[in-house]
Amino acid sequence: MSQAIFDKIESEQFRKDDAKFNVGDTVKVHTKVIEGDKERIQIFSGIVMGRRGRGLNATFTVRRISYGEGVERVFPLHSPRVDKIEVERHGAVRRAKLTYLRKRIGKGAVAVKEKDTRGTEGAKSGVAVTGKAATASAPTKPATPPEKTPEKQ
Repeated sequence: MSQAIFDKIESEQFRKDDAKFNVGDTVKVHTKVIEGDKERIQIFSGIVMGRRGRGLNATFTVRRISYGEGVERVFPLHSPRVDKIEVERHGAVRRAKLTYLRKRIGKGAVAVKEKDTRGTEGAKSGVAVTGKAATASAPTKPATPPEKTPEKQ
């Protein structure tokens, strides 16, 4: 079979609501848990440590600290068991995988700086937020000559 046929079959099973999250984001993953004839939603919240795979095989790893112990879970991105993925806050990271968080304990294990999103809103409205244009357009105080002090003789 050709790859085009595989892609067509896979595209029917993709998640309808495209999850917009990246590595370093703090997310809440709502999973469907079936116990007997009952079904309920269980929430697993934590930091996204990494993403891998492509297509239907795409997965992401979420880590949280529970009772002083680090817990990691790997979720398939397009699984019907994953009901929805909520992004609580966006993290500013410089790596694709945050495996270094495993060595940390306490607050350091979840310490990812929050991404500054103020600049993107200003750019959309056409207002310069940072850079030379912002300092050049800022009103400046008119220069006043220094006051003369009487000299002592």
